[in-house]
Amino acid sequence: MDSDGTRDTRRTQANPVPRPAAPPEGSALPPMPAMPPGAPPRPDGAAFLAWLRAPRPEAAPGVWRLGHLPRPEQEPEPTPARQLLSGALIAFLVGWLVWSLLWNGYLGGWWVIPLELFTPDSWREGNDRVGNAVLWYSYYTLIALAILLVVGRLGRWGEVWRRYGPPAWRPAGAAGQPAPAPERDPAEWPQLRAEGAHEAAERLAAEARTGIMRDVDHARISRAWQSVRSGRHGLTAFTGAVLKDGSGACAHPSGDRDLPTRHARHDLLTGQVRLGTTADDPRNPYHYRGSGLALGPDLLGTSLLAVGPAGSGKTGSLIRPLAESLCLHALAGRAAVVAVGAAGAGLGPDGAYDVVVRVGHPESVYDLDLYGGTTDPDEAAAILAEALVGDLADPHPGSDSRRSTTVLAQLLGPFQAVHGRFPSVPELRGLLDGAPGPLAALRKGLTDTGQEPLLRELDARERQMAHPGDVGTVLADRIALLDRPAFASFFDTSGHTRPFSLKALDHPVRVRIDLPERGHADASRILARLVLAQFTAGVTVREDRSLFACLLLDDASGVVTPEAVRGIQRLRSAGAGAVLTLRTLDDAPRPLRGPLLGATGCRMALSGLTPWDGQDFAEVWGKEWTEARDVTDRQIIAETPAGKAVHMLRRVITGKAPTARAVTVRQVERERWSASELAHGVPPGHAVLSLTTVRGEHAPPLLVDLRG
Repeated sequence: MDSDGTRDTRRTQANPVPRPAAPPEGSALPPMPAMPPGAPPRPDGAAFLAWLRAPRPEAAPGVWRLGHLPRPEQEPEPTPARQLLSGALIAFLVGWLVWSLLWNGYLGGWWVIPLELFTPDSWREGNDRVGNAVLWYSYYTLIALAILLVVGRLGRWGEVWRRYGPPAWRPAGAAGQPAPAPERDPAEWPQLRAEGAHEAAERLAAEARTGIMRDVDHARISRAWQSVRSGRHGLTAFTGAVLKDGSGACAHPSGDRDLPTRHARHDLLTGQVRLGTTADDPRNPYHYRGSGLALGPDLLGTSLLAVGPAGSGKTGSLIRPLAESLCLHALAGRAAVVAVGAAGAGLGPDGAYDVVVRVGHPESVYDLDLYGGTTDPDEAAAILAEALVGDLADPHPGSDSRRSTTVLAQLLGPFQAVHGRFPSVPELRGLLDGAPGPLAALRKGLTDTGQEPLLRELDARERQMAHPGDVGTVLADRIALLDRPAFASFFDTSGHTRPFSLKALDHPVRVRIDLPERGHADASRILARLVLAQFTAGVTVREDRSLFACLLLDDASGVVTPEAVRGIQRLRSAGAGAVLTLRTLDDAPRPLRGPLLGATGCRMALSGLTPWDGQDFAEVWGKEWTEARDVTDRQIIAETPAGKAVHMLRRVITGKAPTARAVTVRQVERERWSASELAHGVPPGHAVLSLTTVRGEHAPPLLVDLRG
């Protein structure tokens, strides 16, 4: 069955991407979800069932929900340990004293009057001494328990028990979870049973109990079931696929059921990947402190910008876990991912991707489509103009690169009409340079076919070439960066290679694009802008927007342009997102820094940020009202001789003059994180991260330990 989001992912421009002959090595039995360190393997499926049934309470944005223990919004007033223990001891002694006074009769016999008034005389004066003793001692026990209850409340024995008793000895999460009722047990697939698919539910439940099913299988089949509920696919086809293949039904076209390796902690039931732990810091809200920090499509759908110097953890702590998570989502039919970085950047092994494009590498199996898979000359010109000279456009809001787009369209349209394809890089360079041979051949082809409108386009291009300051010269210089021997076998438009097109993001495809930064830095920046432009143009016209599409750009230096910022703003409504990393905000034009921070809903400032970058983050995060305490000590002046003598004695003993302390509490508005704190107060391995979900929920800037 072709389930929703798991259809053939191979819609590239030229040739289909071949499926691997076999799953990657080690994927025949993919790893189970992460288990506690030192836990023995459980081949009977107990580990999978424990993961599936684990509590996942609703939580604030960014909280790792698997096994999360909610905390109150406000921090309770803590009681010092010395005060708590001494109060408990004093309450116990008071209770003991009261009981001793009652027992020895020092307080009179009034406390036994209820027993004498409400019990028959025959019970108290009968010959049954045993029964009489039981009656009286039961009453004594009741009075003792009442005293214990009162002094226990006064001495806060319950808090002492929780803080120092056995509940504090047991490690968090040690208590097992009871098996839920069958109608609520996710391992029994109650949603299938409710629709009458009992045989399919029994097959899946049996494979879950025996350990055959994995977390990716569960997520993939759940996604396929959603397509059945939405009416895209029939119930009969779904149940037939499940009865035939079990937990391997509705498989990804690659045949993979897991990644070759996993380095991060994933929870595919909530779609989250854990990045670290929210620090127990007073600047973090109390209900976030100590909880896991995780990201998912609900947060990445608003896009993310991470800024930090080299070595701060942008790739290893952010891009690599996100790429791994999105590849798992793609195997489950939920997402399409494009990871872009320098060759050897560590974005994951080749076996984790369906398509690996190594630009400039002679052994690369796939090529990159220079025109994004489109056949419209105007659209192709707009994408290519953004890639070539988008960084040269006026960075102020409202600017564009229409002149460059027009120049390219004047050449692409006639060339396509004559040759039935777009020009290759050398051919386009020759046309932009104004070489007489290519232009004359193009004119002859248009004349022979009677393409009068396109001849006027070519005439206009030739007239503009004679004017000083023609933008075609700049375009020719930029396209020359791609017309190098290292790229001779790339960007082919003749149909002899396998160009990958980002039009394939209609399907759950996993793509990695390696850029040739060494020796070709300018060309790499052009290609990065090209991929971003093709991504933003392609995802906005997709048919199935329930399939989340995400672009991971490991280094966005030179990529931030006015059109790129506008494109990122459109991703949220298109069911897509982008993750960009920068070493510094200076890599983006100054007028675009504010719009870029405003276009991304999630913003991360890593350790080692400069004060100038910190100022931009401090401005976008704004201010908040906080309580400020001013403590003032004033000297006490004695007026009487006795008072002066006492003050003199205190000065001799303490060495200080007697003072009185005054505390003033007031509400002030301060920055959530100042530029100085971001530059100097973020420890190594930490980051400050603010979050926004696609539903509009916000999380304030949080100090996160990326190593936890």
